[in-house]
Order: sequence, then C-alpha cells, then structure tokens
Amino acid sequence: MFKRLLLILIGLVVVGFAGLLILAYRPAIAPIAPPSASSFPTERIARGKILAGLGDCAVCHTRKDGQTYAGGYPMETGFGTIYSSNLTPDPDTGIGHWSEAAFARAMRQGVARDGSHLFPAFPYDHFSLVNDEDIGDLYAYFMSLAPVKAATPPVDMPFPLSWRTLQAGWKLLFFHPKAYGPLTAPGKSPEWERGAYLAEGLGHCSACHSPRNALGGEKTGDARYSGAQIDRWYAPPLAATNPTPIPWTEDELYGYLRTGATALHGSSAGPMAPVIYEGLREAPDSDIRALAVYFADRFGTTGQQYTPDARLSKVMDSNKLGSAHQPRQGANLFNAACASCHYNSAAVPTLVRPELGLSSALNASDPSSLIQIILHGINIKEGVPDTMMPGFSRTLDDAQVAELASWLRSTRTSQPPWQDLEAQVAKLRTLPASAESQKSSQ
Repeated sequence: MFKRLLLILIGLVVVGFAGLLILAYRPAIAPIAPPSASSFPTERIARGKILAGLGDCAVCHTRKDGQTYAGGYPMETGFGTIYSSNLTPDPDTGIGHWSEAAFARAMRQGVARDGSHLFPAFPYDHFSLVNDEDIGDLYAYFMSLAPVKAATPPVDMPFPLSWRTLQAGWKLLFFHPKAYGPLTAPGKSPEWERGAYLAEGLGHCSACHSPRNALGGEKTGDARYSGAQIDRWYAPPLAATNPTPIPWTEDELYGYLRTGATALHGSSAGPMAPVIYEGLREAPDSDIRALAVYFADRFGTTGQQYTPDARLSKVMDSNKLGSAHQPRQGANLFNAACASCHYNSAAVPTLVRPELGLSSALNASDPSSLIQIILHGINIKEGVPDTMMPGFSRTLDDAQVAELASWLRSTRTSQPPWQDLEAQVAKLRTLPASAESQKSSQ
C-alpha cells in the first residue's frame, strides 16, 4: 500500500513538473545583426527618448557609477536581489541581437529573446498596455545608444525562486495582459484617456503606489493606489484616501509633476525625485497635464480649485511655535535643527520653506519617508529645485530621530501616533544598495 502511494505521489510530481515545463516553454527568437542607429528615422529616436523618460527606464537600468541604461542596478525584493539588464545594443551583454519582435515580446510578455522568463520586477504587466508605435520608438531609441559591454549580475535569490521557469507559474496567477485598463471610459476627456494610457502603461505608477500580496502580485480593486512600501520609502496613496490636509487638485498634481514641488504639498524625495527630474523632464507639457487630469479623477478632485481655508489655517497655526525651551525633546530638536528652514509666518507657505504639516511624509500611515528624509536629507537634485536639506544621521541618534518624528506628527497633524518609531529608525539608518546608487548618481 505504501509503495503504491509513493508511486502515485512520484507520478503526480513528474506530471506537475512536465506541465510546468510545457507552460513555461517559449521559443527563442532568432538573433539579428545589431542595426545601426542611422537605420532608424531621427524622429522615432527622439520620440523613443521621451517615452523612455515617461517609463523612467534609466533609474532602474543604471547602476552606481555605471553607464546610463547599461543595467546592473540592484533591486531589493522580499525574495532576494534582482539586477536590471543592459538595454544598450551591445551584442554580447545587451540587446544588440534583439529584433524589434523580441523587444516587444519582452516588454509585453516578460520573455527574453532566448525564451527565458523575466522576473516581475520588470513591469511587463503594465507594459502590455503600450501600443505598437510606442514600442517601436522605444526600440529605435535604445538601438541608437552607444553599446556598453556590461554583463548583468546573477540574481541573488534562493532556489527555487531563482529558477526562471518558475516565473511561468507566477504569470499564470497574476499576469493578465492589459489588466490595468480600461484606458477609455464613457464621458472621459481625451486628456483623461492620454493620462490613463501613460500612468497605467509605460509609467506603471501603480507598481510603486499599490501594495502587493505575499507572492509579489500587485493588489487590485480598492487596494490599487492605496500606498505601499518601495525601496524602504513609502509611496503614498494616489486616491481619495490620501491623508494630506489640502486636496490634490489637478493644478497641484500638475505643478508637482512638472517642477517637483508645490507650496501646499511639499517636495519630491526618494524614488519619486528621479521620476520627475529625469524621467518626466523632456515630456511635453500636454502629457504632464494629462497625468494630472487622470490622477485628479482618482483623487476625486476633478474640476476643483483650492483656495486657502480653515484646513490650511490650522496647519499654519500649528507651526507658530516659539524658540523658547519646550517640555518635549522633539520641540527642542526641531528648534535647533529644522525651524530656521521650516518656519512660515504668513498665512500661506512659501515654496522654499516646505510646511511639514502639509506633506505626505508626515501625514502618511507609514513613517518611512519622513525618517529617510531626517536621516539622509534631500539631495540638491531632489525636492525644491536648487535647494537641499542636510541629513542628520550623524548628529541624531535613533531615539532623537524617533522623538523628533513623533513630536512633529503630534503637533502638525491630526493623524494617530506612529508605533515602534525607534526600531524603524534603526532599520532605515543604513541605506540599501539601490538607494545608495540613487543618491550617488545625483
């Protein structure tokens, strides 16, 4: 009896393994001779460059001190570290031998030219929405780059998670091409449709702003755009649940995406900063406006214009603290280290003095972004243009940073207190390799 059960079990394993291999099989696409840049019309290359910026491709495909788009950027996931691939046309380590059909399959199906499956850190589930013309223009742009010989480091993941064939099972569960549409809807304007196309497709915005399940699949339904941890930062909700006291109107969204900062919502930092300053820099104004229109709809503020009201007055009043000694250490830390730059005495804050009570970082349910900013500062190429904030990781210990964050939260917002702050500070004090890379490249 035992022998029979064992044979049945072995048979099931063999059948399951064979099924996985059949499911995972994708044929290789024949290599081509690397095309010359002159074989592509210059206007296609120019459009592709802008599209690559809208997809923020350079951030994930450029390692510290490396050539742009040559890959090797480490991405920490809950399953191990994955390194981005080389997008330059080097025939040995890049995509020089890839045809446009092979490139399109990788973009839309997550399958490399040789038939191997790509890890879902590459957001092919979003790129499945990108149309043929844009895929072609991206291909023309990448093939116009100077080839860089840079082999992609092997993934640092335990077996069997490192086995690419297994990704076919992940796709069976979570990859549903064009799942993030619809990109058109009755009554929506052409601007909304353009914004939806950019945000859900090439921009893959929800990949960072939506939480993921235990297997790394992006949550759907009401959980989409409800905020998520990304690279030890917190990407805030891009929906009506966003906790900032002043609403994100279309004009506020446009100003933030175009310039990186607004007086009523603060400035960009962390992984979002290069999206704005590098990715969206060359995007036409019409595309930035379209993104603002689309997200204003998600925030539920379409057509609204914000004018100063009681909500703003409450935040501004909370900042009118004197420099005299305060009973809480957080107050004294603020007065000593922060008040000279973060003090606003007028009824409305100025752009160069970010009002902390208005920021997503201080109002968020997760303190990671505020702690990161206190510890590591804001680079000259992040935040408010041409300004910077020093980090305090060397002058404040974990308990002091936690006390400062706690005091700001309690005096500047109406949000509940954060828990286990000191432990969170200790965890974030050391930057991951990917964040070190990002800081060093700016």
